[in-house]
Amino acid sequence: MNATRPATAPPAGPGDPIQAMPEAPLSLRERKKLKTRRTIRREAYRLITEQGYENTTVDRIAAAAEVSPSTFFRYFATKEDLVLTDEYDPALMEALLARPSDEPFPRSCRTALVELLRNLPQDDREELLLRMRLVGDIPALRSRMLDAGGAPQRLYLAVLTRRAGVQEPTFAMRIAAAALTAATTEAVLLWAEAGGGEDIAGLVDRTFTVLEEGFAGL
Repeated sequence: MNATRPATAPPAGPGDPIQAMPEAPLSLRERKKLKTRRTIRREAYRLITEQGYENTTVDRIAAAAEVSPSTFFRYFATKEDLVLTDEYDPALMEALLARPSDEPFPRSCRTALVELLRNLPQDDREELLLRMRLVGDIPALRSRMLDAGGAPQRLYLAVLTRRAGVQEPTFAMRIAAAALTAATTEAVLLWAEAGGGEDIAGLVDRTFTVLEEGFAGL
């Protein structure tokens, strides 16, 4: 991460997540918070790798990260959220807003997502693989992700409404955002299911080819 203010994922309810975009340098307090968040994640994934997801309790994660359970919950509402949330949304939103406003939205998403994934550091790629394999293997995590499937979808709707200069998303915007979210999520899950051997950026690029061709040949 660079020294810019980390934005949060789009909120669960009404609100404009664009207000959460990076704007100013991190303060010392924010750098400490970011370091703590990363430490909790790192220790959680180490423990999950060693002893499995079910056996890795919040108390054990907190102890390994040398924080209290209450501190854990200040960063992650649940153990599931530690797996299901990430810090990629701010970068994706910034990239989408930088695209030409008259460019077809699927094309903007394709360009932004593929570039983001191609530039993903190896450590982040390995973490993403672990997270998505957990989602694929643990029904409760997959169900939670699909139920809350919202974060990418809300991000797309925020960008679409901002580009169109409207307050509420249209029917077409909602359908487009839902389709893009479902397609890219499935692509990443398939990538993880296959062991992460395929180039994830290329796989997502192919996903958009299917979408843009309107399922031709099916």
